[in-house]
Amino acid sequence: MKIVRFLHEGQAHWGHLEGNQVRFLAQEPFSGLAYTDEAASLKSGTLLAPCLPGKIVCAGKNYYDHAVEMGEGVPKEPILFMKTPNTIANPEDTISAPDFVDQVDYEGELAVVIGRKASKISASEVENYIFGYTVLNDVTARKIQKGDGQWSRGKCMDGFCPMGPWIETELDASNLALETRLNGKVVQSGNTCQLMTGIPAMLEHITACITLEVGDVVATGTPAGIGPMVSGDVVEVEIEGIGVLRNTMA
Repeated sequence: MKIVRFLHEGQAHWGHLEGNQVRFLAQEPFSGLAYTDEAASLKSGTLLAPCLPGKIVCAGKNYYDHAVEMGEGVPKEPILFMKTPNTIANPEDTISAPDFVDQVDYEGELAVVIGRKASKISASEVENYIFGYTVLNDVTARKIQKGDGQWSRGKCMDGFCPMGPWIETELDASNLALETRLNGKVVQSGNTCQLMTGIPAMLEHITACITLEVGDVVATGTPAGIGPMVSGDVVEVEIEGIGVLRNTMA
């Protein structure tokens, strides 16, 4: 099932996408779907980021090949960092950065959307807390990230977290192909089966000390092939079973 946030006639709606029709929901979908009597063609509006998380908890260097390409060693346990709500951007939004930033990189990732408040959960029960999955681009000001020595500024600039195009709620995320394309050329190709810390263990690790609230997002890491975007570049992140997230660099 595809759950969307949909801008229609100037108003944002939660919706259930069925084919090319969006059935409007009366409220947030996390506790169950309550439909209104309204529907609209997908072409009649604009897809928005499919949720509005209070926080985005991200796994760094969670694919072996990416850890190697970063040249800083392979972590012995998950590296966590945050992206803040100001980073959230919609499918098809333009990615921009302040003038002082001279390198902006793409990082295609699978993202987990949390459906129930989760604290100190075990790996065996995480499916009870997952609402669904979406596609995320962990846009990064790479030189800022490295120069600062900690990642907040390089990861948390406005609009640096495009998400979408929707949340897929019926998906086994353990073996999904992930591909990032820059102007149509494949630059990243991986599979979620390559995650060094899989989703169950990752959520157990996070919630041991950080409570995840309903609607929060966990970004699971990016495979090798990260690289810069320049003005006019079109970046597409596609994940099997979900869809394509597309954005353009300003």
